[in-house]
Amino acid sequence: MTAPGADRALLVKVRSRTAIAVRRRTQHLLDGEYGSIHRGRSMDFEDLRDYVVGDDVKDIDWKATARSGRPLVKRNVAERRHGVLFVVDSGRSMAAMADATCSKRDVVVLATGLIGQLAMRHGDSIGLVVGPTSGPLGGSTGIAHVPFGRGEAHLEQILRTIHSTIDLDGSMSDLDGLLDHVARQFRRRLIVVVLADDIDLDSGHLRRIRRLCAQHEVLYCAVGDMAITEPALASQPLRHVEGHRIPAFFRDRPRLHADLQQVAAERRRRLRAALTECGAASTGLSGADTTVSSVFELLERQRLAVAEARR
Repeated sequence: MTAPGADRALLVKVRSRTAIAVRRRTQHLLDGEYGSIHRGRSMDFEDLRDYVVGDDVKDIDWKATARSGRPLVKRNVAERRHGVLFVVDSGRSMAAMADATCSKRDVVVLATGLIGQLAMRHGDSIGLVVGPTSGPLGGSTGIAHVPFGRGEAHLEQILRTIHSTIDLDGSMSDLDGLLDHVARQFRRRLIVVVLADDIDLDSGHLRRIRRLCAQHEVLYCAVGDMAITEPALASQPLRHVEGHRIPAFFRDRPRLHADLQQVAAERRRRLRAALTECGAASTGLSGADTTVSSVFELLERQRLAVAEARR
């Protein structure tokens, strides 16, 4: 018999982590929403909601605002119903550590769970494309799907699929193949949330992302590795180097650690600039403690960009 709550185990973990990590500056966004990917306005009135930063002032219902004493925005059917597609790189590198307490897989589950909860509050359907998947002998078997759906059970299914697919013994990443698959298979305009390894994107990657941006609203999350100078790594064996430990000369080197952090920050800046040029909003995810704030900052940038495009 399944233990009570076991069918929501990963979602419960996401919620507990979110409650711990969310700060006052982001709490109001939990009751807000991300920007609408639809241009123009529908005439099919749905309901009213509180005004949030980035909303078009033309959508404010001034009579309802006067009655309630707070700014209210008309929400229309076209704005309310979106499809949110999570596109997850499940290559073996995504099972590495993101910080001293959690793996990159954990970060992906947390970010997906957080955005998925917002999508459910927004009335949207969510789906998943993850790949490459691995066969019984370790070979790649392509890409797996979870079809669009709604509800907590569906979100839990997506989180479990991500968790079970990313493994140190899995296949190598194939970001090009994953992006090509999404571009071929999904024609209806969607919000596409890409969660992938933090790599230097070459011209081929950027060309594919630009193609996706022409079809969809793209949010790109690059999940970074823990720095090899991190003190917690000094005594940890690393499987991808066949059990060898981090060399001793990396330990207790604060200057080297600071230099590597500066290099990583510059890489993230270049990555964000390249993705912005393609038309994608982006962020870097570097650990569980910062993932929630990074996701909200990403959604806020996307909301403002959509509001600017609608003017």
